[in-house]
Amino acid sequence: MIQYIDGKQVRNMFVSGANNLKNHKDLVDKLNVFPVPDGDTGTNMSLTISCAIKELNKVEKDDIGQLGKALSKGSLMGARGNSGVILSQIIRGIAQSIDGKEMLTSMDIAKALKNGSDIAYKAVIKPVEGTILTVVRESSEYALKAAVLEEDIIEFMKLLVKEANNSLNRTPELLHALKEAGVVDSGGKGLVLVYEGMLKSLEGQFVESQEVQTSETSSVQVENKISTEDIKFQYCTEFILETDKISDVQMRDKMLKYGDSLVVVGDDGIIKVHVHTNTPGDVLQEALAFGQLLTIKIENMKLQHENKVIQDAKESEVEEQAVSEEPKEFGFIATSMGDGLAKIFKDFGVDHIIEGGQTMNPSTEDFMNAIDKMNANNIIILPNNSNIIMAANQAKDLSDKNIIVIPTKNVSQAFAALVNFDADLTLEENEANMLDALSTVKNGQVTYAVRNTVINDVEVKEGNIIGLGEGKLLSAGDDIDEITTQLVESLVDEDSAIITLFYGEDTSKEDAQALRDALEENFEDVDVELHYGGQPLYYYLISVE
Repeated sequence: MIQYIDGKQVRNMFVSGANNLKNHKDLVDKLNVFPVPDGDTGTNMSLTISCAIKELNKVEKDDIGQLGKALSKGSLMGARGNSGVILSQIIRGIAQSIDGKEMLTSMDIAKALKNGSDIAYKAVIKPVEGTILTVVRESSEYALKAAVLEEDIIEFMKLLVKEANNSLNRTPELLHALKEAGVVDSGGKGLVLVYEGMLKSLEGQFVESQEVQTSETSSVQVENKISTEDIKFQYCTEFILETDKISDVQMRDKMLKYGDSLVVVGDDGIIKVHVHTNTPGDVLQEALAFGQLLTIKIENMKLQHENKVIQDAKESEVEEQAVSEEPKEFGFIATSMGDGLAKIFKDFGVDHIIEGGQTMNPSTEDFMNAIDKMNANNIIILPNNSNIIMAANQAKDLSDKNIIVIPTKNVSQAFAALVNFDADLTLEENEANMLDALSTVKNGQVTYAVRNTVINDVEVKEGNIIGLGEGKLLSAGDDIDEITTQLVESLVDEDSAIITLFYGEDTSKEDAQALRDALEENFEDVDVELHYGGQPLYYYLISVE
């Protein structure tokens, strides 16, 4: 009988849970409601919790509070996709609840899970039942009752896992889309896998990682055509300060005098600072007056540039760009998949392109890195994917810069928003105009199915070409041009004036031009434009306005 667990056991539980999720992330990916080849819930959750474990591994002592703070910080910065952001909030709530404890009982674990559930619900503007939120809420509520009757932590965890699975199995009854597709919620499944991995650790069956995690971060593309002399501040300085004497806002104000590219993030007595400076010693001395330094990293950016070395590790990533003497009034960050789409965004004046989208959702830290490099008074972020909006907003909340997130769900909305931007207007006026523009454009995607299913009364077979319009699966068949034409017909109405096709990397220019010509004949009163998008997996992205 185990009535208490210590910090070492807590550490092992989280690592085992993370490994169990990573080992089964492909299974979670395949639970995506739509049978498209970009199901990524498992990948997003695995990458999120992997960042938490990476931060956990930096903590040498098995102190429960410190372990929790590391898990919280790592998952927060590494959060990807809606499921990853929600998972990071669950972990954050758990960390808050276990802070200051030397040992944990079954009731402590139950209360921590309930706090994780509460924090996660607060992070979502419109919580949807039948998702990971339901699974964490129902399992944590059950855990509070089970902990009263079961002091043995192993037996308690068995009950928790059983209830979490029961809750997961009920998700199709709460979400029609899940029931129609014949799957359970993918995010909920990911959470259950974490719970199951934790239980295995307690039972002496610690789950080892079965594969090497690949590509933990999408890259931020920035111009690197500068000379060493253009680097105004030589040392990239990062540290984590443990303190109860100063807030993150106060620390930010003290750091402003030392350089630029300042980012200060605070969480429960821990402040992380990133600054480019010529006097790193003075920076550290200033910080030491308020507490102890947990980590320190100083990199000579001039030397790095001379040697053409760019670190891959996220905390040491240094991508050089010329810094203007005067900041721009407006700067833009957009996510994009495909070199063609990235070029179009650049032509629209977007400053930073974050690679990612359907196949690899950028993390909160990816956005923070891009924000850090922006020399602008106002920053506008275009996520261009519904699964990226939460990570973008989380980065906005962590940054002290003046940022708005335009909740663009696709590139069609992004281009419409950019067309309606006016540099002579205020940020607030532009935000209103760009938000209004989102409703003026319809979008569609043409891709292929990765499994058999029935959605919206449309029967889909693995390998079929499928058309999705306005987030709904509308057609399925064997011919790309036929499905694309059907999709366009469903999107065009009497008010439509322009059809824009962005053809992907698997579509030839000749085929795309032939389809454009055919659409011009079918829609004589509508202009048909064709652009190379270069996006993977999707034969065509379609915009109708």
